[in-house]
Amino acid sequence: MSFHRPSHALPALHVLSAALALGMAGTATAGVSYRLDRPSAAPGDTVTIEAVYFNEGNARATWEAPPELVLQWRGQDGQIVRSLARLQGGQARYSVPVNNFARLAWSAEVPASARGLQAVSIEGQPAMMALDATGRDSGTLASTPAQGPVVDARSGQPVPAPEVAAAGASPQGGPSPDASAAPGQADAFSRFRSAISEYKPVYFDIGTRGKTTARFQISAKYRLFSPAANRPANWYENFYLGYTQTSLWDLQSDSMPFIDTTFNPSVFWLSDNLWSSESQNWRLGVNVGAEHNSNGKDGPDSRSVNDGYVEPRFHYRLDSGSTLTFAPRIKAYFGVASENPDYADYAGRIDWQLRWAQDNGAVVTALYRQGDQQRRTTQLDFAWPLQRTWLNMNGYLHLQYFNGYGETLLGYNRREDSQFRVGLSIVP
Repeated sequence: MSFHRPSHALPALHVLSAALALGMAGTATAGVSYRLDRPSAAPGDTVTIEAVYFNEGNARATWEAPPELVLQWRGQDGQIVRSLARLQGGQARYSVPVNNFARLAWSAEVPASARGLQAVSIEGQPAMMALDATGRDSGTLASTPAQGPVVDARSGQPVPAPEVAAAGASPQGGPSPDASAAPGQADAFSRFRSAISEYKPVYFDIGTRGKTTARFQISAKYRLFSPAANRPANWYENFYLGYTQTSLWDLQSDSMPFIDTTFNPSVFWLSDNLWSSESQNWRLGVNVGAEHNSNGKDGPDSRSVNDGYVEPRFHYRLDSGSTLTFAPRIKAYFGVASENPDYADYAGRIDWQLRWAQDNGAVVTALYRQGDQQRRTTQLDFAWPLQRTWLNMNGYLHLQYFNGYGETLLGYNRREDSQFRVGLSIVP
């Protein structure tokens, strides 16, 4: 197979090699990494220098970002041009909690004299980036696809096609950097996978008080509109469909029947970042929607209830690297089935929810409800990542305590004694 290589490609490759050797794989200092927002641009175009500051320490850190950066543009002909990049937005000082990050961007214009591949550095920072400054429409290095097999770097021999395919690449050739940077048309499965995410906890627990039972729950949400990656979501892009299913399973009886299952579809608007404080400690979100709960049975065992709810979410970021969340869910019932007309008398109208989560660590949640006549319900959950144990496996060790009403929808008006269960959680 033969193909044409542009005459400027070889010297350009020398510049690119220098850029890579000086830091493309490690453009980070003091927790800051830099990148260009695109692989190519024409002289006179405005590009963005993006920076991410990540606090890997054990205490809150302060990042004072400079309002201007001095850039050096090094061409393949040896010419060096210095120019300024100016900070976008007004805020330049950030207080960053442990295991959190802050993101900033500076705007810069590609020098008029820039030609071919440019090695772009920031004065005072050991960071080097590369930009093809010839433009997207000139058949340049950044717009030329790679034709040919993937080879072993040491021997130069082609890598077997199945191994290349397993890496998500084509054995015959690969896209250009420009093509990779351009928005692509994902297949239906990729779009579905990117739109679905966790919602409520997912777990499987077993308890033995009274008789051996398992309580398990699955839950997920689906985003109806996917926002573009380069901007914040529009208001209508925060609509979701949700589904949660909770079952209580009798493991002791001969036929091991399911005692009851609650099917809980929902539609809601969710944003966890409506507002944040200047220190980034406080964050406010909200979940507003409507949901249906039913046990899928008919006759006297049928149970069904609908509610609309508002759930403000108050998040506080602790310096130790954990987050405390208070999220009371305020509900208004409608469409209550005749088999359970007094449901609100037992379940109450507010779910008081508290959650404390360590980064890559323990997760503790508490739920409290109070109906009429002091009918109280308490549920406590504790999860610990199994990757931090000798097992080194995915998932969480999960402990659950329940006392009160509504462990099942069928038994919404029956008080259950304290029950302890232990099991595995996928989403705590």
